[in-house]
Amino acid sequence: MSRRSAGFVGAWAEIQRQQQRQAEAEARRRREEERQVRAYQRLAAQSHREYRQAEAGRRTAELEARVAALRGLLAAGCRAPAFRASSLLRAEDVPPFDPGQLARPVPMPDPDQYQPGASWTAGQRARAQAEARARFERDWYAAQAAEGQRQQRLAAMRRDHEQRTEAQRAEVRRHNAGVAEVTDGVGRGDPDSVVEYFSAALYASTTWPEGFPRQVAAAYDTAGRQLVLDWELPAYDVVPEAKSVRYLYREDQYQEAAWPVSRRRALYREVLGQSVLLVLHQLFAADEYGVLDSVALNGFVDAPDPATGRQTQIFLATVMASRAVFTDLRLGQVDPVSCLTDALRGQLSARPDQLASVRPGRRPQDVGSAVAAHGGDHDPDLYDMDPIAFESLVAELFRAMGMRAVTTQRSHDGGVDVDATDPAPIRGGKIVVQVKRYRGTVPPTAVRDLYGTVQDVGANKGVLVTTSGFGPGSHTFARGKPLELISGGELVDLLHRHGLRGRLGGGAAAAPGQPAGSGPAAAPDDHSVLGLTWSGDVALDVCALVCRGGQVLSEDHFVFFNNPRTPDGSVRAVPAAAPDKAAVQVAFDALPAAADRFVLVAAVDPEVNPEADLSGFTQARIRLLDPAMAELGRLDVCDGRSGETALVLGSFRRRSSGDWDFVLGGKGYPGGLEQLVRDFGMDVE
Repeated sequence: MSRRSAGFVGAWAEIQRQQQRQAEAEARRRREEERQVRAYQRLAAQSHREYRQAEAGRRTAELEARVAALRGLLAAGCRAPAFRASSLLRAEDVPPFDPGQLARPVPMPDPDQYQPGASWTAGQRARAQAEARARFERDWYAAQAAEGQRQQRLAAMRRDHEQRTEAQRAEVRRHNAGVAEVTDGVGRGDPDSVVEYFSAALYASTTWPEGFPRQVAAAYDTAGRQLVLDWELPAYDVVPEAKSVRYLYREDQYQEAAWPVSRRRALYREVLGQSVLLVLHQLFAADEYGVLDSVALNGFVDAPDPATGRQTQIFLATVMASRAVFTDLRLGQVDPVSCLTDALRGQLSARPDQLASVRPGRRPQDVGSAVAAHGGDHDPDLYDMDPIAFESLVAELFRAMGMRAVTTQRSHDGGVDVDATDPAPIRGGKIVVQVKRYRGTVPPTAVRDLYGTVQDVGANKGVLVTTSGFGPGSHTFARGKPLELISGGELVDLLHRHGLRGRLGGGAAAAPGQPAGSGPAAAPDDHSVLGLTWSGDVALDVCALVCRGGQVLSEDHFVFFNNPRTPDGSVRAVPAAAPDKAAVQVAFDALPAAADRFVLVAAVDPEVNPEADLSGFTQARIRLLDPAMAELGRLDVCDGRSGETALVLGSFRRRSSGDWDFVLGGKGYPGGLEQLVRDFGMDVE
């Protein structure tokens, strides 16, 4: 082999070695890149797993916090300060007058700043001095004019501030005078004032968790010094279905561990028991005027009836608690369910998750003090009626109700004044009736005697009819027993419904046979205007629903922007007059006889404020105006809450006397007007 050939082979071999080294380097580079990719993938997988595990932990902690809040509801409520009327008072403090830049006078020109420049000749100096003087005078007059304008604007701004300040102070004084009027009424035992005051105590409470309903219907029994109320309880879904969340790495998904059904039901019963006890605690604690001897409380949920599917009030708890017994409890150490059912002898649904109801005790509509003046002077006065004639009238009433009834002999009647038989299958049977023509409250001993008579004669039911009323002790004893207590006001109402006549002393007549509140249509001018005003710039649609119970009568009885009036014209949407932002006209006496509620609601206008909620809806009130637009009174309503876009402002409810009482609302809906009207029984496509 020649040198040349050897050199060529060596060069070729060197090239091969270089190529091999390059290939090895490229292979090492690829292996390093692949290693880095695998490392990144491992790191990413580890980071993803850690994030998902952390998220599962966060969700578990959130569930545990919700359960802890539910279990500590009563304890937290007992630690909160008691409601006082003074908390409703507003201070007359107004912001001081702040004119801003207008407080600074316009600076006047300084003559020293207008000196003429140096000149070589006397003529030039004279011209320079004249020009400087002219500039000074021009600027001085301009400054004087500007100062005059400033003072005029300042004076106008001061007058505007004084007017606004005086209006604010007048509003505060009116508000505080209203609070004072209510508290004075509470001190006198005025039923309307008592209901308004204690409703405010419940609505002002900040201890209820977010999402808990706050709806109440109440009445005050002056003679028995008892507050009677229906209070809405939270639904079963207030207790979370899951107790924890964990992350499954292989499936890359979350898995919820559910509560056992029995434990979830037990926790829900505990929440209901705490809610009832907390309402009682807040009411008695707020009674700084000493007007409550007892409270009769019925707790309900708004839910579909399992039997009919219709939305209705299903009562899950009831209790009648006296102040003496309740204030002796140590609520911080009690078992809520045992305390409610044993210590207070109340009732609590055994299966509230399945809406198994209890029979409510005394209801607000059972308080007859407001209807005791039924009947006109042409009707016989039940107080002055002959005792035998009174018993005969009661027997005639039972016959008018479809029963067989006769009066008993005056002697050896065994405590029975009227023997009645209800022919209805299943629920019917023998009924013993006692009548008490009293002016004072019927004592509980009379109710106990009636119960003994029912047992002695083997009757299905006992009915005690009186011209007066019953105290809390009588209602407590009758609860859960086959006893019916009919007060004087209820008796008069029943007589008129069944074409009979009777009155309790003086009073305006209700036409015989005509139920209260079912009179002729109101005259066109016999209406009220409900004007709504609120703070904040959120745009709202204010609507009205004419209802029976919790259901709107029909789609035509839902008054909103696309349906501005009901068919009979008793409710109309009308233009608002300042300071109101919305207004509804209603003729209460012309509302359909089937209606017992007139509900006002508000919802965010999605076209004007598509992203808004009701957190900006504050300081709202309803102004009650007569046909001449003169203000008759004001009703404060609840503020809106974040995340909700529709709100029940309140409802006017027909009493058995035909009057309408306002009940504050507060139930909010995150799904807007559509969700709200569905809740009132309307189908929304």
